[in-house]
Amino acid sequence: MTNHTFDVIILGGSYAGLSAAMALGRSLRNVLVIDGGKPCNRQTPHSHNFITQDGNTPKQISTLAKAQVEKYDTVKFHTGFAKNGRKYLDGFEIETLEGDRFMAKKLIFATGIKDIIPDMKGFAACWGISIIHCPYCHGYEVSNEKTGIMGKGDAGFHYAKLISNWTKDLSLFTNGPSTLTVEQLAKLEKNNIPVIETEIAEIQHHLGNIENVVLKDHTKHSVKALYTGPPFVQHSDIPKELGCEMTEHGLIKVDSSQKTSIEGAFACGDNCSMRAISYAVASGTMAGGAANFELIEESF
Repeated sequence: MTNHTFDVIILGGSYAGLSAAMALGRSLRNVLVIDGGKPCNRQTPHSHNFITQDGNTPKQISTLAKAQVEKYDTVKFHTGFAKNGRKYLDGFEIETLEGDRFMAKKLIFATGIKDIIPDMKGFAACWGISIIHCPYCHGYEVSNEKTGIMGKGDAGFHYAKLISNWTKDLSLFTNGPSTLTVEQLAKLEKNNIPVIETEIAEIQHHLGNIENVVLKDHTKHSVKALYTGPPFVQHSDIPKELGCEMTEHGLIKVDSSQKTSIEGAFACGDNCSMRAISYAVASGTMAGGAANFELIEESF
């Protein structure tokens, strides 16, 4: 068991956490990054819409980022999963699953979110490869292709409207009764987007690349990609356990400086904002800078 004190502990060592670590390392702060090494996009073959890195794999980007952060000798890394967190008057204590304990004056959550994958044959194997959630990240590569959307009601309608910018060959799979309004159905019909309410039996694929959406009535629909936004939960329970206020969508509530409702705690990346590497990096820089300035204000 180890026990050390740092200026800042960052929980999560992906894009947001590494960005926060670089900002703090360049501010001469003693920083510990605790990371379990399992980012949510580890299955995604290529990353897009992030200038200088367009088309690289998520692993290539994070590996280069970590190598650059490691050049700052005040930033240390610990491989593990943070299990518990405690708030004290002068800071925080983090305990890992392995029983290691670390103290810090400030805490940054870069913990990400965890998708709740539906119990549908083939879905998990395709998630992040050909079952995708963001057209800005992945839409260009499957533009003008036969494309499906899986969603009910407002969510399905929103995706259909959004994705119609990338392809006109669209089908909306509601996987059961649609709950679409009369007005929404009329709009979809006007734009030649069929609504298929039969439940989905499985996703046929080859190495994660969709071949067919198979319905429970045994009909098959060939698509190149399927857009959907599965529900998610926070990857770490610590923010909620410490009392961080959450938004109605289940994200950590932060202000413009990435401050949470808990004094001395910040959040950045997917756990509090839209899912994009560029946004994660930007919010990490802001969180690191804001944490550093709080430390300056407290000691000046």
